[in-house]
Amino acid sequence: MMLIRNNLFDDFFGDMFDDPFFNRGYVPQNQLMKTDIRERDGQYLLEIEVPGYTREDVKAELKDGYLTITADRKEPVEKADERTRYVRKERYYGTMKRTFYVGEDITENEIHAAFKDGILKVIIDKPQPKKIEDGKTIIPIEG
Repeated sequence: MMLIRNNLFDDFFGDMFDDPFFNRGYVPQNQLMKTDIRERDGQYLLEIEVPGYTREDVKAELKDGYLTITADRKEPVEKADERTRYVRKERYYGTMKRTFYVGEDITENEIHAAFKDGILKVIIDKPQPKKIEDGKTIIPIEG
C-alpha cells in the first residue's frame, strides 16, 4: 500500500496551526489530568494527576455508568501593585474534567478514592460475573 501526501496542502495547514495564535492559552483538558490505569487483583487502579489542587477542589460523581472527576480552582484575588506585573502566567486556574466509563453495574460502594500530593488515587472493584446455575434456561428458544 502506498501513501500519497499532498505537500502543498499539508504544509499550508501545518504552518497555519503552528502559529502561536492557535496555541496560546489552551491546553486540552485530558492533558491536564494525566491518568495511569492499572488492573490488579480484581480491581482497576487509576492514578490521576491534579497538581496544585487541594482535596476540597476535587469531586467525583458516578452517573449512568460514567465516573466524572472534576477539579475546580479559582484564581486568587491579588491587590494591585504598581511595582509588580506579570511577565508570563502559566499556572492553570479554572475547572477541568475527565470522564471514564466504568459500566452501569458499578455502584458507589465499589469505588474508593484517596488524594495526596496532587495525585487522586481511585480504586474500582471490577464487577463479578453473575454465575448461572447449571441446567437453567437463559433464553427460551422459540421455534
